[in-house]
This record gives sequence, C-alpha cells and structure tokens, in this order.
Amino acid sequence: LNTYARAGKLFPGPHLYAGAGLVVLWAAAAACVPAMQKGNDTARTIHISANLAGIGLFAWQVTTGLPILYKVVELTKWP
Repeated sequence: LNTYARAGKLFPGPHLYAGAGLVVLWAAAAACVPAMQKGNDTARTIHISANLAGIGLFAWQVTTGLPILYKVVELTKWP
C-alpha cells in the first residue's frame, strides 16, 4: 500500500507475486476451517498443504524483500 500511495503504481516482480500467492494460500487455508470442524479429512489435508506452501512463499517473500528494504534504507533521508 505504501508503494502504491507513494509511486502511484505497483512494481510487478517476485516480491509482489510471492505476497499475492501467500494471500491466496492463507485464504484457501482459512476457507477449509468450517469443513475441518465437521471432520472432513480432505479439508484438513488441503489446509496443511496450503500452510506448508505458505511457509515456502513466506521465505521467498523475505528473500526478495531484503534488497528492497536495503534500497529504501539507503534512499531515505533520515531526520
């Protein structure tokens, strides 16, 4: 949101794609909860798989985000 508010656009790249994928996986995992409460084992498997894949995307998010963070720190004028 900060990038969009500041620059008026988003910059497509690995960091954006990893973050979007992570949001989709979190939504899928959350959507499985009502079925899991009813004892659906398939929903449980999907929930666990989505969260495991989410861990991988989160690691990708961190890895691709560090260069962005370093660039922001470098270009920021500190008081």
